[in-house]
Amino acid sequence: MSDRLFEPISIGHLELKNRILMPAMHMNMCHKFTVTDQLINFYVERARGGVGMISVGYATVDELSGQPGNIGAHRDEFIPRLTELAAAIKKEGAAACVQLNHSGRYNHSLFLGGKQPVAPSPIPSRMTRETPRELAAEEIGAIIQRFADAAGRVKAAGFDAVEILAGTGYLVSEFLSPLTNRRQDQYGGSLENRMRFGLEVVQAVKAATGDEFPLLLRVNGNDFMPGGIGRADLKTFAIKLVDAGANALCINVGWHEAQVPQIVTKVPRGVFAYLARDIRSEVKVPVIASHRINDPAVARNLIGDGFCDMVAMGRALIADPLLPNKARDHQENKIIHCVACAQGCLDNLFKMKSVECLCNPRVGKEVETRPKLTDHPRKVMVVGGGAAGMSAAIAAAEQGHQVVLCERNIRLGGQLHLAGAPPGRDEFSILAKNLQQQLVDLGVQVALNSTVDAQLLAEQKPDALILATGGTPILPNIPGADLPHVVQAWDVLAGEVITGQRVAIIGGGTVGVETALLLIEQGTLSGDELKFLLVHQAESAEELYRLATNGSKQVTLIEMIDKLGTTFGRSTRWSMLQDVKRSAIDTHTEAKVMKITPDGVIIEQAGQRQEIPADTVILAVGTRAYNPLQKAAVEQHIPCQVIGDARQPAMVFDAIHQGFAAGRNLL
Repeated sequence: MSDRLFEPISIGHLELKNRILMPAMHMNMCHKFTVTDQLINFYVERARGGVGMISVGYATVDELSGQPGNIGAHRDEFIPRLTELAAAIKKEGAAACVQLNHSGRYNHSLFLGGKQPVAPSPIPSRMTRETPRELAAEEIGAIIQRFADAAGRVKAAGFDAVEILAGTGYLVSEFLSPLTNRRQDQYGGSLENRMRFGLEVVQAVKAATGDEFPLLLRVNGNDFMPGGIGRADLKTFAIKLVDAGANALCINVGWHEAQVPQIVTKVPRGVFAYLARDIRSEVKVPVIASHRINDPAVARNLIGDGFCDMVAMGRALIADPLLPNKARDHQENKIIHCVACAQGCLDNLFKMKSVECLCNPRVGKEVETRPKLTDHPRKVMVVGGGAAGMSAAIAAAEQGHQVVLCERNIRLGGQLHLAGAPPGRDEFSILAKNLQQQLVDLGVQVALNSTVDAQLLAEQKPDALILATGGTPILPNIPGADLPHVVQAWDVLAGEVITGQRVAIIGGGTVGVETALLLIEQGTLSGDELKFLLVHQAESAEELYRLATNGSKQVTLIEMIDKLGTTFGRSTRWSMLQDVKRSAIDTHTEAKVMKITPDGVIIEQAGQRQEIPADTVILAVGTRAYNPLQKAAVEQHIPCQVIGDARQPAMVFDAIHQGFAAGRNLL
């Protein structure tokens, strides 16, 4: 029986070898709009991994449409390097496409030399906090022509197809939505007029490139913007785009300003594919589903069930560029799944850095970090089987060293399992399994329930030692912290303690917020229960919402500083705090804990003291490094590296990257 995912499909006159598209994502790997070797190497790795088509971008159409880290397509001087990029992708067996875009009001004057961004109407952007300049009618026609000119450069550079970004809240979206288009001319007012800009862009691009050159459109299925354009009008727009010449539609979701999470961990795999299905039923061209599709089984099901003709896997291929080949070769157990943390792929962009990945430390450094077998294999001992230790063992084994990994507990993964405990965070537990499979594939010897001490070091005499012994939760100097109803958050997340109905959590960082969300979910309806009651109309929609969001516990979160969740990545923090706000969690910031009593917690806030009743008090006040072996290693003259929380408490991202670097340092 053939694998639906690997059946060929045609977009216009272009035949693709399979149904996996790597969609365009801003990588911030260009220099002054010019394609760099770093970007070429990044995409070559993905093309080698077996993807059917790669869409790079987005690429700019004029000076106001992007920023210097974007791919430039607005001047002829960029064609030579675009040509190299196209050739490199195609040489490895993937079709090559460029996505063109104009960011409109989402651009920032910082990137424009102080110039004002442009848009259909001068509506302030909540993302940039700037107000754009309204485009004059003659400027609109000029931008449309620039899209066409840029598409011509893409074709001249040897790419197989071109794509227009007509969603996400960028310029085409801004013309389409009444939220951002208040014009009174032929480009504003009615839906027909608001669609005009996007349709004229498509017509101009087709005129410039010819009917034989495939054109894809990335268009929203739902903007998720209250007061904006809805699903029905977006479906109409999609149909009109096909009539205007689009050869395929990739269905996007949301604007950057939308309050519905789109790419973070708690978004269920493939959840937005229903939007692709709605549009697919109305058009005769291939429709591509996207967002949170990080597993071949999900992709196959979506295609098989008629939701789409292809799937877009973006961050999934950042995390594991070999995913398509592994799926094709029936090695799906070896896939490293994207955890949707957004720390390296999205948060880095806000830091003006190029894209990285929590799961894949090689991103952006594909050539220089390619594994090379050592001429001098060494006996390497890694102590600690959490994220840092597993990453170090993998990197060392890839270079041909003889590696033994010792873990004092009965399973590998460490704090990855704690991170995966709250609702919607199970991708972190899956990552632990993925890393463990890599250890098996590389022949790393794993010793569980194994405590390493100075005597064992002396007996084993490793040539190199990597200490990834992690950290321990801090016991704060608070009166009453040793009372029997006081427990550590780690134990709650691990399921090792049972909490009472009234819970007070001291510490509003990552662990505190995760623990609060775990507990507030207890007693709510599960997904299956909610669907059963909804399908049978057992309760009203309002009552079902209440039962799905109000659990059986009263949870209070206490934080000493003025903000919660400051140790999360930016994208994750936004969605986690959204959940805190929506739930019944009672929060107290700028609150100092004075004392824990048998009946609760006494805090001081704004000069006033109050007691918060609690049956269980949970400590989530931080982690301290746990590193009992470094002294013994020094005394025994064993070369030693300390990584992860054992060196300094940090995030999973840091642990995996430090582990990778430590393993590679063993030449």
